[in-house]
Amino acid sequence: MASARQIVKRRKAVRNVRKITQTMQLIATARFQKCLQRATASQPYTRKITEMIETLASMDSADHFLLRPNEHVKRGIVLAITGNRGLCGPYNAAVLRQMRDHIQALRDTGHEPAVEMVGKKGLNYLRFLRQPVERSITDVEDRIAFARVAEMTERYMRLYRDEEIGFVDVVYTQFVSAGVQRPKAVRLMPIDPPQVSDESDASGRPDFEFSPPPAELLARLIPESVKIRLYQYFNDAIVSEQVARMVAMKAATDAAGDMIKYLTREYNRARQTQITMELADIVGGAEAVQ
Repeated sequence: MASARQIVKRRKAVRNVRKITQTMQLIATARFQKCLQRATASQPYTRKITEMIETLASMDSADHFLLRPNEHVKRGIVLAITGNRGLCGPYNAAVLRQMRDHIQALRDTGHEPAVEMVGKKGLNYLRFLRQPVERSITDVEDRIAFARVAEMTERYMRLYRDEEIGFVDVVYTQFVSAGVQRPKAVRLMPIDPPQVSDESDASGRPDFEFSPPPAELLARLIPESVKIRLYQYFNDAIVSEQVARMVAMKAATDAAGDMIKYLTREYNRARQTQITMELADIVGGAEAVQ
């Protein structure tokens, strides 16, 4: 058993650690509220513009280069969104595992994915494995500007239009609720047309009147929908990271509290043993004098 002085020093160190983790939990909670508002605010717009694109793409006259797959082009881009910092539980590891499995699945089908990484954790992981990184972004913290996402999307669409790439996939953490976040791989482009069942009656479809025509609407809405979808993926990843850090710091704070209780009991035992030994020495000395 350690001495009472050693236990006191260790308990003091654990108390200092608990103060740090509790502060980090409060910071993550405050950031989570702001990130959650941004993520939920853009969801209705993302959902509605996606429904509109599906409606327009299902028409026979619909034509856009993002609706046409570049099947002969095997090279593509996989964009993985991780965090810049740790102390967020299995968040980064889950995204990297999903990215690794997705890249392997693409290679098994004959594709050649190039990796673009968001976050220092993912970049350090690929550097450790000595794997090449096409591009990296390491200055995204608790928010990202829509203008920056639009710039990324414009570059992707330009490469796809010039048939330099055949696809762009995004690996991120989907935010379902405060208790559920799932790592997910989605295809950003090309846009898959909606699946129409053979049993469905064409006369049962809603009849719309478009002004301007559907082709002109698609030319405007499809690039906008791709931008807003990628922006939503970033918001989901950021809010999921804050949730993971909040949960991890709460677990660390609770574990530190349990450790303090355990060390307090150990200190009481050590102190009681020390007092008993001192009393025994006093009694033994008194008997020796007699």
